[in-house]
Amino acid sequence: MARLVHEKSDVVPMIAEVFREFGYEGASLGRITERTGLGKGSLYHFFPGGKEEMAREILAHVDHWFVENVFRPLERDVPREAIENMWAATAGYFHSGRRICLVGAFALDETREPFASEIRLYFARWIKALRGAMARGGVDAREARLLAEATVGGIQGALVLARAMNDPKIFTRRLARMADEIDRALSAAKGPR
Repeated sequence: MARLVHEKSDVVPMIAEVFREFGYEGASLGRITERTGLGKGSLYHFFPGGKEEMAREILAHVDHWFVENVFRPLERDVPREAIENMWAATAGYFHSGRRICLVGAFALDETREPFASEIRLYFARWIKALRGAMARGGVDAREARLLAEATVGGIQGALVLARAMNDPKIFTRRLARMADEIDRALSAAKGPR
C-alpha cells in the first residue's frame, strides 16, 4: 500500500478543523493526531514551534482565504458586486452558519493574547474594506463606517447564536437582513455604483 505524504498546505486545514471543534486549549496533540491521522513526528516536522505555531499558520491560512475572496474584492471591485460577493463568500466559508469563525473564537478566550495582532488586523481589514466599498458606492463616510462595524460584528454574533441554538438559519437570516441594510444605503447614496 502506498504511503500518503502530506504537504504543509494540506495539513493546515485539517488541523484548523480540530481547533474549530475543540478550541485552542482543547486541541491537544492527541486529538490533532487522532483527527488528522498524522503522527506526532510529522506534526513537529511541519510545526517545530508546536501548537502555537499551528495556530499562527491556521490564522494566516484563514486570513489568506479572506484576503483573496473577501477583502481584495471589496477593496478593488465594483462596490455592489464586491459586497454581493462578500455575502456569498461568507455564507460559503462558514457553511451557512454551521462553521465557527476561528479568528472570532481565538478573540474570545485566553488564546487572544499571543495572537492579538493577527486577530485585530483581520477584523480591522474586513471593516476597512467593507467601509471603503460602501464609500466608493456613495455612502456617507460615517454611515459606511457604522454599517461596516455593525456588519462584521453581526456576522460574528450570528455565527455564535446559530451555533448556540443549533440553528444555522439564524445565520442566513441575519446575513440577508444585513445585505438589505447595505443595499438600502447604497440605493439611497448619490454616487457611483
